[in-house]
Amino acid sequence: MPQEPNAMLQPGHCHYPRFISPFLEMTGITGSAGTGRSSRLHSVFTYAARPAIPFCLYALTPTTPPTAPPNPLSRHSRSFHRKEAPPLAGCAGALGPLKMASSVWWRRLRLRLRPRPSHFPHRSCSAKTVPALDGTEESDLTEKISIKTFSELQAERHEQAERTILISCPPNISEKKFYKYISSYGAINKYFFYETFGIYAVVEFADKDSIGMLKSFSSIPSLQHECAIPFKSRFFSLVNNHPRDLSAAQPSVSCLKQSVIPLNELFRKLSGTESIDEQLYTICKEYQLTEENARLRFLVCSLVKDIAVAYFPECSVKPFGSSVNNFGKMGCDLDMFLDLDSISGRSNPKKRSVFSMEYQTKRVASERVATQNTLSVIGECIDQFAPGCVGIQKILNARCPLVRFSHQPSGFQCDLTANNRIAMRSTELLYIYSNIDPRVRALVFGVRCWARVQGITSSVPGCWITNFSLTMMVLFLLQKRNPPIIPTLDQLRDLAEAEDEYIIESHDCTFVSNNKIKPSKNTETLEELLQEFFEFYGNFAFNQLSINIRKGKEQHKPEASPLYIQNPFEQALNVSKNVNQTQLEKFVTAARESAWLLQQERLKQPVSKTKPWGLATLLHPSTQSSGGRSKKQRQPASERIRSLLDSLKTNKQTSGFLNGQNTRRRHICTVAWSSPL
Repeated sequence: MPQEPNAMLQPGHCHYPRFISPFLEMTGITGSAGTGRSSRLHSVFTYAARPAIPFCLYALTPTTPPTAPPNPLSRHSRSFHRKEAPPLAGCAGALGPLKMASSVWWRRLRLRLRPRPSHFPHRSCSAKTVPALDGTEESDLTEKISIKTFSELQAERHEQAERTILISCPPNISEKKFYKYISSYGAINKYFFYETFGIYAVVEFADKDSIGMLKSFSSIPSLQHECAIPFKSRFFSLVNNHPRDLSAAQPSVSCLKQSVIPLNELFRKLSGTESIDEQLYTICKEYQLTEENARLRFLVCSLVKDIAVAYFPECSVKPFGSSVNNFGKMGCDLDMFLDLDSISGRSNPKKRSVFSMEYQTKRVASERVATQNTLSVIGECIDQFAPGCVGIQKILNARCPLVRFSHQPSGFQCDLTANNRIAMRSTELLYIYSNIDPRVRALVFGVRCWARVQGITSSVPGCWITNFSLTMMVLFLLQKRNPPIIPTLDQLRDLAEAEDEYIIESHDCTFVSNNKIKPSKNTETLEELLQEFFEFYGNFAFNQLSINIRKGKEQHKPEASPLYIQNPFEQALNVSKNVNQTQLEKFVTAARESAWLLQQERLKQPVSKTKPWGLATLLHPSTQSSGGRSKKQRQPASERIRSLLDSLKTNKQTSGFLNGQNTRRRHICTVAWSSPL
């Protein structure tokens, strides 16, 4: 083992270690005394006398430490106690058997010679990432996404996540000291802080090798009454070794929001706008996923992948659904797809020879059984080994088997599925629709917000209308405008090229994947589209017709479900099969009442900066009484249950009323006040 640096070097002298001299001469770095290079190298090799950095990283899933572990705070001890170091390319002959030691010194040399920023240029700011939407120009994030295909964006996000770590930080952390310590392992592209069950930092390195270097220097926490599981993830704890230095300091990091804006604050912002169009864009801006939240979701998928690759080295874990389709709301669940189809060897062409090789594998009765077995094992590993993952539930007998768990550091409720490729195609389809016209996202976010306030949707699974069903209803309305704002799925299929062809289990999932869709010539405002949404579905013949975005027109229902929305790819399935008649009637009544309220001239224009108007009146709890209809008192639980049973008995008698006999959409809403459902 080489001597300690402070034993070889003395302040005031510029003697270099013997093993690195050949390399310095070969590269021409060494020079006469007093030159810039020589003085810079002198500062590299005399760093041992400087004070140690007051932090160290502890792996949350450690291995057994050595008998005499090195001091993680000492820079030179970290160098000489490294277990692995990549060799110097092209210098093996010059360095000979001392290649390991020289590579350590070369890492120190590169770290010391690279330029240091005087401020924090990599600090991520949500205000710059997601600027306000004004109805005419999309945000910088939307413009950046719109020029990329779904697959290109996914690949970029996954590559970023592979270079990213998650750190649990101590309270009163100093951002300056944090950046100085973390950047000692490698250049940082981006980082940001957020708060859930504590303060956490997400750090993206410029080079993936920096994570390996950080892992090699991270130590194991000392546990007195517990035993740590030896699984090393990219989730670390930053431990303050000098607590007295920061005990009296105020928190110096700004944590980005990871939750939905409160309703009272949303009302205040909506009341201060000048048009209903601006209100809808404001809801979209406040509810959409931020750049940082999207990065955190891909990071969680990457952490789950680190567990799955132990069994399937070539697999990938991809987010789908609202997390990546541009319709995601802050706080929405994280749906993940364990992709095993990317494993090589499934369709390799067999060589024309006497023999060919195949892998020996376990064989089960069906693909569903294989999916259930795979998810069961991965779910058990997440439960036993993944730090921060709690509440694991294996729901393997569902139509689509899944593993559900909570990732506490991020605050996400996660669902992990496998063999769910159609869901990935549905996600990409919505992504394409969201980029065709900015009104699409704004209207979807506005309708979803309205439905949640009205109690039409719920975060608890049940008989309520889901956000996905509402999105399908908005897309269907936009397809039926004259001229249409978005094309039908069949029209997207006709625009597809040969490389876009995609067949999944005999289902045609083909549609264009690039930006060949021409913008619509429709000039309707968002206010007109919102009014039309309420009137269209307030008078829709739900008892007879179904909704189909593939064709863009109504079709007769193949079954007697109250609400029938055809799956765009599996057309025999109803995506709203869970909705019962009571919830559908609730939606129709709320749509008619909202259409009536938007027609009132006194509610169309802002009165003051504080009084609700326009869309805010539909979201404010006092609107129903001010609109001309007093709120009913809440009945006792027993009477509510009795009335619910009575409504279930009379569903068949009252379902025909939804069709309606009056075709004048703009005046039937006033009749609904005297003839409620």
